[in-house]
Amino acid sequence: MSATTTTPSGGLLRKVGGAVTGWWFTPLPLARVAVFRVLVYAFVVFDVLFVANDVIPHGYTPDLYQPTLLGRVLHLPPLGVAGGWALLVVLVAACVLGIVATTSTRVSGRVQLVTGWTVAVAFWVWMLNSQGFAYVSHDHLALMVAVAVLPTVGVARPFDVDTSQAAGWALRCTQIAVVLTYFGSAFSKWIRSGSPQAWANGAVFVWAIMRRGSDLVTWTLQFPWILRLGQWGLLAIEFLSPVVLFLRGKWLYLAVATFCAFHLATYLALGIHFLPTVICWAAFLPLEKLPVWLRARFTPRAPGGSETGTASA
Repeated sequence: MSATTTTPSGGLLRKVGGAVTGWWFTPLPLARVAVFRVLVYAFVVFDVLFVANDVIPHGYTPDLYQPTLLGRVLHLPPLGVAGGWALLVVLVAACVLGIVATTSTRVSGRVQLVTGWTVAVAFWVWMLNSQGFAYVSHDHLALMVAVAVLPTVGVARPFDVDTSQAAGWALRCTQIAVVLTYFGSAFSKWIRSGSPQAWANGAVFVWAIMRRGSDLVTWTLQFPWILRLGQWGLLAIEFLSPVVLFLRGKWLYLAVATFCAFHLATYLALGIHFLPTVICWAAFLPLEKLPVWLRARFTPRAPGGSETGTASA
């Protein structure tokens, strides 16, 4: 019998493949997915009512509908007013039922699956219509990915103690979509301006502040070097955003806080928010700790110190 030999290159490929697979499918708590699902579905309701709420008004001007590439591939027609209202009712109802099914053990896990896929399809149709009238908001990229991958995890509840590779994959997809929101924006600046330095040395911030700047930032117009420095800083963090995917612990939390603080500053300065992306930054956080903390914080305790309803030793 001859011994099977392994070439160095074959061993290296297996190690690299294992590392890549492990990175994509890192087992993560199902409870984390459950909390993230509740957060995402609650925000989707807010989003379609107050942020991306232009689908029903679009129904009055169907002739202006110019679908994006995916809309053309799927042959999605304009919804019309009645279609917009019907889709809104289905979407909001599916989100609410999905939250109830996730948080209540009395509801069958199948309801999670049905509502999850309903939210995914309905929200994508809603957003493809919203983006089909000459304006594409890239702040919704991560949210659209999140609703699409969450149903693939299956049943998950806030106090599940199990981990799942499917949970890891879904959260990783959302994380990558969050990062691509910034990295893609940097490349867009590069392409439109001809080079990164052309954009960073331009007057983009001056134009934005003159157009919609608040009293907090209008004074910076007297100091153009501050605005140019800010443009270089923005471009740098956008190009470096993929680094977040490999951070852990306090460095990861610091990065998440930095990006969220940037969006808060942008909102205070210009009235521009990125709430759909900000919500999806939660995919980087240990959300499974939140239900445990809430139960410990708000569960009534008996006089002896044990939780109400728990037998004492």
